[in-house]
Amino acid sequence: MSIHIIIDGYNLIRQSNTLSNLDGQDIQLGREALLKMLAEYKKIKHHKITVVFDGTNAPFLSQLRDKINGVEIRFSRAGESADTVIKKMAAKEREKALVVSSDLEIVNAVASQGASTISSPMFEEKIAMAEYVSAKGVDRENKDGWIPTTKKKGPRKRLSKINRKSRLKIKKL
Repeated sequence: MSIHIIIDGYNLIRQSNTLSNLDGQDIQLGREALLKMLAEYKKIKHHKITVVFDGTNAPFLSQLRDKINGVEIRFSRAGESADTVIKKMAAKEREKALVVSSDLEIVNAVASQGASTISSPMFEEKIAMAEYVSAKGVDRENKDGWIPTTKKKGPRKRLSKINRKSRLKIKKL
């Protein structure tokens, strides 16, 4: 099953330490840095990625939809928030969607539609780890045959079906 990553653009920018500094200088710098970071991630993982921004801060004469380096960009229409666009997209994609946002309203609404969610800081960590592994050519297996794992020993407690599906999507990041 392919994943469609739907990102709350300004939420991710403002939750990130590096991107928020650029956003403080100029909002366009923050957007461009985010798109560059996502384009590099797309080269590694090949997931479908859509970034949604509020249209009130859109660049002058920008289109509502655009695609740069394989990353789809959407600006909300006048009078519509990016949150609404994200909720509609997640409702349409349902189980294929993985929504990146730390906004609890979005997270709860999207989860009720059957989509998975991940917080903005956690997603940024996943991107950084994927870039590191790709750059270093690191394998998960060590030369000694030891495979790093976080599996616990002891009685198992099975997660709910929704949480198991969500965990599988996040593992693919």
